[in-house]
Amino acid sequence: MTQHTTQKTHLVLIAFLTGGLLTIMTLLNGQVALGGGAIFSSWVAHGVGTVAAIIALIVLFRRRPKGGARSPAPLWAYLGGISGALTVILTSTTVNTPLALSGTIALGLAGQMVFGLSADVLGLFGLPKRRLARRELFSFAMICAGSLIIIYLGRV
Repeated sequence: MTQHTTQKTHLVLIAFLTGGLLTIMTLLNGQVALGGGAIFSSWVAHGVGTVAAIIALIVLFRRRPKGGARSPAPLWAYLGGISGALTVILTSTTVNTPLALSGTIALGLAGQMVFGLSADVLGLFGLPKRRLARRELFSFAMICAGSLIIIYLGRV
């Protein structure tokens, strides 16, 4: 196996595990929302996340190599916290409905595909504009079909 193939395999595995973490996060936030509401769930998630980030920064700051100045992120990049808070609030609400965890995650993935493909085509947020490949449209159709199966045919 070449180094490039090994790195690509690791990145695919990391992305897959991230999807699992997102599902666990949605489930746990939904449980918190049952007791205190969706907005409280968002506060808890982001409060715990802040503490975890501070600990990670302390640990990583000690190991950080010297030199190499980084350019600052554009101001609009800091708005990601708003979408994060809204994501927690909305998924904490929908996970506790008949959509359940699987429907919430499936529709969330479909929504991510819609935005991701649109961002690629339109060149949003500094991305280079590009044409969609047929495989991407096919993948999107399969994700939507799977979401509909989970939601409408998944009930016994």
